[in-house]
Amino acid sequence: MWGDSLSAGYGLRANEAWPTLLQSALTRKGFLHTVVNASVSGETSAGGRSRLPQALKEHRPAIVIIELGANDGLRGLPPQMMADNLRAMVDMVRQAGARPLLIGMEMPPNFGSGYVNRFRQAYAEVAQATASRFVPFLMAGFAQRQELFQADGIHPTKEAQPMIVDTVWPGLEPLLKER
Repeated sequence: MWGDSLSAGYGLRANEAWPTLLQSALTRKGFLHTVVNASVSGETSAGGRSRLPQALKEHRPAIVIIELGANDGLRGLPPQMMADNLRAMVDMVRQAGARPLLIGMEMPPNFGSGYVNRFRQAYAEVAQATASRFVPFLMAGFAQRQELFQADGIHPTKEAQPMIVDTVWPGLEPLLKER
């Protein structure tokens, strides 16, 4: 797991965060994979890109879930810069012999429709250009439900974590079945 606070479990106990719940789902469904959650709160796509080579050497993953970019957006960084970083990470993952799963994020409407659309499209373009498995939005199905967010309005609650697993699973399962 290569992400930011949304995957690091900000504001939650470690056993409540969706990567831990994903590990439980893998075990329950008979997959022998182990989830290594190397997510860092506050991480940007540039930070993730710079840290990834060492993590790939250290962990030698079969699959890497890339969930980065939200902090780029919250800082108003250019979506093209984020896309370049995501593309580079997908390439690094493949060069290390692993399979990538790209997870998209969306920005709230107060960022302006132009930025919001460019941001969303950046993920889709990277997925298409790299022929990567893609989940368009980590918080699909509950992003408008404020009761599923912590007081900061950004980080999902414990109750939302199983919904994230359900959102990610259809993109992940085909990678789990590949050899």
